[in-house]
Amino acid sequence: MQGGLAVLPAQETEEQDLLAGLLASQQGKACASALLQHFPSIGHVISAEAAQLRAFGLSGRDIAAFRLVREIACRMAKAEVRSRPVLGNWQALIAYLQTAMAYEQVEQFRILFLDTKNNLIADEVQQHGTVNHTPVYPREVLKRALVLNATALIAVHNHPSGDPKPSRADIEMTRELKAAGKALEVELHDHVVIGHGTHASFRSLGLL
Repeated sequence: MQGGLAVLPAQETEEQDLLAGLLASQQGKACASALLQHFPSIGHVISAEAAQLRAFGLSGRDIAAFRLVREIACRMAKAEVRSRPVLGNWQALIAYLQTAMAYEQVEQFRILFLDTKNNLIADEVQQHGTVNHTPVYPREVLKRALVLNATALIAVHNHPSGDPKPSRADIEMTRELKAAGKALEVELHDHVVIGHGTHASFRSLGLL
C-alpha cells in the first residue's frame, strides 16, 4: 500500500486501461476494475454474456465494442491458420483456437475440415453443450465431411474449467469418431482440448 491506495501489478493495470478505453462511460476505469475483479481475466470479460455485462452498467455500445474486438482478434488469428497447411502451422492454429474458444462459458465442439494437402476447407461449430459436456454425433460430423469433400479432420472442444485434461467421455467419443472416419477414409488427425492459455492434444498424449 502507498498513500492508502493499492498498487496494481503492471499487467493488471494495462488490462484495466484497455477495457476502460473501450467503455463509453465516464466511469470507465472504475467499471473496468470491477469487471476484472469479478471475471478471471480480460478474455473472460470480452467473452461474457451480454446480461452479465449489463449487470455492471455496460451499455449496448460497450457490449458491441467488446464483441467487435473479439471478432477482429479471431479473424486475424484465423487468417494466420489459412496462410499454409494446418499441420505445419500448429502454433498459429492453437493461437486461433485459444482466441475463439478458451473463454466460452459452455463447452463448444468444433471441427476443422481439411483437404488432401491439409489446407483448411471449413471451420464449423458442430454443437454447444453445458459447462462440462457437449453431445457429439460422429455420423453427423462425417456426413458434413463428405459434403465438403474433406479427407481429414481435427476435432476441437473447450473445457470452461480451464483444465484441458481429456475426460473418459472425451476419449471414448474420439475413438468413435476415429472409427467412423476410418470407415469412410476420412482421417482424424487430432482432437485438441482447449483450456485457459493451455491445451491438450490427443495425438501428443498417445490417445489417438
